[in-house]
Amino acid sequence: MVSSVPRLVIAAPSSGSGKTTVATGLMAALSARGFAVSPHKVGPDYIDPGYHSLATGRVGRNLDAYLCGPELVAPLFAHGAGGCDIAVVEGVMGLYDGAAGEGELASTAQVAKLLRAPVVLVVDASSQSRSVAALVHGFVSWDPEVRVGGVILNKVASDRHEGLLREALESVGVPVLGVLRRAARVETPSRHLGLVPVAERGSVAVEAVSAMAAQVAAGCDLSALVALARSAGALAGAAWDAGEVLVSSPPPPLPSPTPGSARAGGPPSSPGAAPPDPRRPFGPRPQTPDGLVVAVAGGAAFTFSYAEHAELLAAAGAEVVAFDPLRDEGLPEGTAGLVIGGGFPEVYAAELSANESLRKAVAELALSGAPVAAECAGLLYLCRELDGLPMCGVLDASASMSERLTLGYRDAVAVTDSVLAAAGTRMRGHEFHRTVVEPGAGEEPAWGVRAPGRRVEGFVQRGVHASYLHTHWASEPGVARRFVERCRTS
Repeated sequence: MVSSVPRLVIAAPSSGSGKTTVATGLMAALSARGFAVSPHKVGPDYIDPGYHSLATGRVGRNLDAYLCGPELVAPLFAHGAGGCDIAVVEGVMGLYDGAAGEGELASTAQVAKLLRAPVVLVVDASSQSRSVAALVHGFVSWDPEVRVGGVILNKVASDRHEGLLREALESVGVPVLGVLRRAARVETPSRHLGLVPVAERGSVAVEAVSAMAAQVAAGCDLSALVALARSAGALAGAAWDAGEVLVSSPPPPLPSPTPGSARAGGPPSSPGAAPPDPRRPFGPRPQTPDGLVVAVAGGAAFTFSYAEHAELLAAAGAEVVAFDPLRDEGLPEGTAGLVIGGGFPEVYAAELSANESLRKAVAELALSGAPVAAECAGLLYLCRELDGLPMCGVLDASASMSERLTLGYRDAVAVTDSVLAAAGTRMRGHEFHRTVVEPGAGEEPAWGVRAPGRRVEGFVQRGVHASYLHTHWASEPGVARRFVERCRTS
């Protein structure tokens, strides 16, 4: 199979140059002109894809060569871009910045090469004129395999400033495909972990994306950008398919679920804890794929997820049902398993705490032994408390905000058999948080992590797997099948 979807990679010399504004604005501008635009983001970032989805009406997808491996970048791209007229890929950090100490791995440049896609370099020209030529020349010549097809100049002050920049760039031989003036309307607010997600901004986010589209349409040569996208080389190979990869990636055997046994997934029930009651609505589960509900947390507090996770769960036989812990007082009817991804529970701690009925339902589900997979924000929600406010109390741990940012890719190995992975399973993940959980690991930890100052982290107890580590299940699709199989047998 050959994918010939036209495509562009929007990159920059460094973070803060305007990649998100240009990429999102270009997606929205092309969509407004009738193009079916496929949105993509290099790296593990969850927030930018939300803006991409708003701009295109399609699911934003990540392309991460560290989490998934370089070999999956093109198949995952082809899967997301199927049936589209054009694809726009927003880069991460600077063009050549990747995983620390790993060379080009996970960089925008590597992804551009894997996709055989031309690069458009977005340059913040606010504090330079003739020097822009040296900057662009350096990025163009650094790696001959990376094809920089054009430059978009951002934050240009005036017509005179623009003239100086264009004159300087004539010697480089890279066309200027756009010039954007400073515009406050397109700025997106940030806080402790970056941009504020779309789900929290509502109509304001819609207005911001519209402003980005207008600015890009007015300042960029859309016809030239589309022509450059159409010059991308064809990609050979099959598109990623959730059903097919599950067939070829069967899960490891599940551990024998002996009630109360630590090796069955967690420590024995604590003194005074009520034993699982089979009459509870979260006890017996459907035994067939039809109607086997896996609830996935969403809403403003839990905005971080990879689209492929839900697709893998569905391919494994689950009915994936979203719910909002800020609004819904109970779990979806017939919930057999629960997935709580990342997000900002620390911002909504009071509201989450006030929803006592849902907290109780989650605790009962976990106590019943049903599978619960929680990453980062989900870990905080399962704790006893978050910044002093009661949470679900599934884990005997306390979470709180911290001044220290924990950020980076991680190599991990499963320490304990769980609903997600057999002990010894190796996966790559990513951490990104300003919170601390005490203790950082349970009696049965989730992962052994190669990271400064930490050997093990996370919690495995009964059917619960909770950890700070964000993982991409496309790299280990047996995780989804294993989780769904456990839903059937719990």
